[in-house]
Amino acid sequence: MAQYRVLIDANDEKGLVHKISTLFYNKDLNILSNNEFVDRENNKFFMRSVVDGEIEYLDLKESLSKVLPNNVNIEVIKPQKKNIIIMVTKEMHALGDILIRHEAGELEANILCVISNYSDLKSLVSKFDIPFVTISHVGLDRVEHENKILDCLSRYKDIDYIVLAKYMRILTPGFVEQYEDKIINIHHSFLPAFIGANPYKQAFDRGVKIIGATSHFVNNNLDEGPIIAQEVIHVDHAYGWRDMQRSGRNVEKIVLSSALKLALEDRIFVYANKTVIF
Repeated sequence: MAQYRVLIDANDEKGLVHKISTLFYNKDLNILSNNEFVDRENNKFFMRSVVDGEIEYLDLKESLSKVLPNNVNIEVIKPQKKNIIIMVTKEMHALGDILIRHEAGELEANILCVISNYSDLKSLVSKFDIPFVTISHVGLDRVEHENKILDCLSRYKDIDYIVLAKYMRILTPGFVEQYEDKIINIHHSFLPAFIGANPYKQAFDRGVKIIGATSHFVNNNLDEGPIIAQEVIHVDHAYGWRDMQRSGRNVEKIVLSSALKLALEDRIFVYANKTVIF
């Protein structure tokens, strides 16, 4: 028997879980796991089910559509490795963590290549037998540089996610709109605090007692895309901002890998610049 992930979001109304589970039963599908959530303020219903059985994809979607509200969104996904591109600059901690987890079989992903505007991390990536592409930004304006990256990306089919593993350049709206809800970033602060450059220095100047990291989808508002995962650690008055930065790197890599794993396992619903995570 094959397993499938069924993702459903719609306006909420009575009896949705009953209708869905009954339909699964009538089609001889076994529910292996199930999560649902209702956002009562926005009257939104979310459900993620893992089922096994023989599925006719279009028939299942059509059958669900007939018993659910008109505005329903339905995805039926057969679990398989997703295709990702990683973009980096010079820092290796976030990239290295993803490469090691991938090598260990912890991530349901095919890493198609790593793209950087510097060649500093090429030797690291080569150890994992993954293509490394250097696309220098020197002498180019932002749009010219991004066009070269987009040309590189166009050589790969079916990119599911682009992961910014400490890619230290702001993407233009033209780039972002081509990969809506597909670009995952790590920001070295507990958003919404300390947006933008050098958040550890900002945090130090403010005298914070915790620092953190936030992984989020990229949109056209700097560091304000839908948040996927966050974590914090405690600091005190003895920490300088560079001490905070060193401590924060461990949080950054864990949070980014956690967010990527959630995306690869189809556990994220995005709506109203927020996420529902199952």
